Amino acid sequence: MERSTPWEFSDDRGRLAVAGDRPLRIVAYIQAGATLWDLGIRPVGLFGSQHDGAAPDPAKGGELPLAEIPYLGSGGALHPDALLEAEPDLVVAVTYDGEQVYGLEPKTALELETHVPVATVAVGPGRSLAEVRERFAALAGSLGHGEPLGRARELDAAEDALRQATGGSVRPRVLALSPAGPERVHLARPGSWPDLRALTEHGVGLLQPAAGAGVNWSTVGWAEAAALAPDIVLMDVRVNAARPEQLRSDAHWRAIEARSRLLPWNPEAPCSRRAHTRFFTLVAETVREAAGTV
Repeated sequence: MERSTPWEFSDDRGRLAVAGDRPLRIVAYIQAGATLWDLGIRPVGLFGSQHDGAAPDPAKGGELPLAEIPYLGSGGALHPDALLEAEPDLVVAVTYDGEQVYGLEPKTALELETHVPVATVAVGPGRSLAEVRERFAALAGSLGHGEPLGRARELDAAEDALRQATGGSVRPRVLALSPAGPERVHLARPGSWPDLRALTEHGVGLLQPAAGAGVNWSTVGWAEAAALAPDIVLMDVRVNAARPEQLRSDAHWRAIEARSRLLPWNPEAPCSRRAHTRFFTLVAETVREAAGTV
């Protein structure tokens, strides 16, 4: 009889997740689960964050078959027993600060780790998009999975296309935001988001909100957003963000909508070559179109 080989993974909180055998049953924070799906791993359960509700957010779910994978809850309503009932060998989540397991209350995370290994991948400001992607790839590799080789070539081609699109004499003004409602909007600080920093590195002209409170966002009125005169708006498509039709009572939003190309943006998109290829391709196409009319 073959002897089992212990499994271990050093996560981004500096903790070593250890199991007697390579984990097969994985419960994941929904963004992490969508990433694992792109890497060939099917989670047995998903959970959300304090910003989510009783149903999974399709924007965070990527290509996951959400109707087929149990959603175990979110935020303060998520009890450790709900996660453990899925009989996981491993829980995979993300961390923004290198300390907290995002999506789980600290007490829930502590109790969970007494029963099952927990591995986190850092997705915050300290990581480049490529580094986040490679950390998830390393975790998937330790679990015996990975993306097809062809996806690396596809991503390289998408990055080349984006650099070509942004290399002309005209650079469209791009603003990333998350609508809070008709009165307020959260403007993204590009340096705080790995995907936005990657766009900047490839030549996209992202607009910087005024200095002030908020590490990731600057929360202002729509008048301040309109004053930035964006040609392209990367608009948060998660369920906790307001939809365009909810904003049209505000004249400043109507002005933005009239002059700008609206592009879906998911701040919690899957961290895979497949997802990043789609994102870069969409931005490149939109930049080319906008540059012809600016």
